Amino acid sequence: MSLFRLPLGTRLLLNLYTDRVLGRVVKGIFWLLRQTNPNLSSNFCGWVTRNVGSWLPTHRIGQENLRAAFPDKDAAWIEKTLRESWDNLGRVVGEYVHMASIWDYDVAAPNNGRIVTDAAPMFELLQDDGKPALCFAAHLANWELPAIAAAAHGLPSAVVYRMPNNKAVAREISRIRAPLMGRLIRTRAQAALEMAAALDRGEHLGMLVDQHFSRGVDVTFFGRRCKANPTIARLARRYDCPVVGVRVIRLPNHRFHISAEGPFDLPRDASGQIDVPAATQAIMDVVERWVRENPGQYLWFHRRWRG
Repeated sequence: MSLFRLPLGTRLLLNLYTDRVLGRVVKGIFWLLRQTNPNLSSNFCGWVTRNVGSWLPTHRIGQENLRAAFPDKDAAWIEKTLRESWDNLGRVVGEYVHMASIWDYDVAAPNNGRIVTDAAPMFELLQDDGKPALCFAAHLANWELPAIAAAAHGLPSAVVYRMPNNKAVAREISRIRAPLMGRLIRTRAQAALEMAAALDRGEHLGMLVDQHFSRGVDVTFFGRRCKANPTIARLARRYDCPVVGVRVIRLPNHRFHISAEGPFDLPRDASGQIDVPAATQAIMDVVERWVRENPGQYLWFHRRWRG
């Protein structure tokens, strides 16, 4: 019998039960990972996804995306890059529960730990200019680190994030993020008001901008048309504040390089205000450059281009 032929009440109970089971499984996995150290956790999860990922349906999405983005590359290169991407995704999961200890940057002894960064001068500039700022990032390497970097450098910050649908999983993720990332703003109906309020308070607002956004503006990404989130550009137009990009590169031996670019001189229209479509395209051009430099560290398992 099809699930959709079951009575509504039965389907709701089944969904509730499934959510509870999933929540308990994820909490159990997080608990087990916490019993290890960051290196072991990262290595184990990377090994799992590296060896299992190619058997999952999502792997086909990655193949399609890479063929679209790099039409000149052969099948062997695509599979090698996807294997690296699966490895990176697993490592992000394994590192998640250890984020507090992974961030070990010490201004008194810079670049001696896991974190290598040349972003400190940019954060100091943003901290001292008396203005709010907008920071964009992409799903590269460990994409949680830019938000931690801003807060760790003393910037009053807010982070826009998508909460998982499963409530138990969402609570666990919020518990990890809350002490590390400043103010957390969920993607929901009132998010726009919360983002504006954060900027009105002079906070530095960060968000990931590289995935499909159905209500977005048309841009070109890797030579193909797609929809991109214009929120950064719209807020830049309204507040005329600095816009910077922050990215992470995964290094050998469980280290990370964090860099910052900008503030960017975004395109403006005839009235002198930020041109939202053109500015969104400029931001996506930066993201594309980042991805081209480290394609194996990008999350390719999302339908970026949609008909």
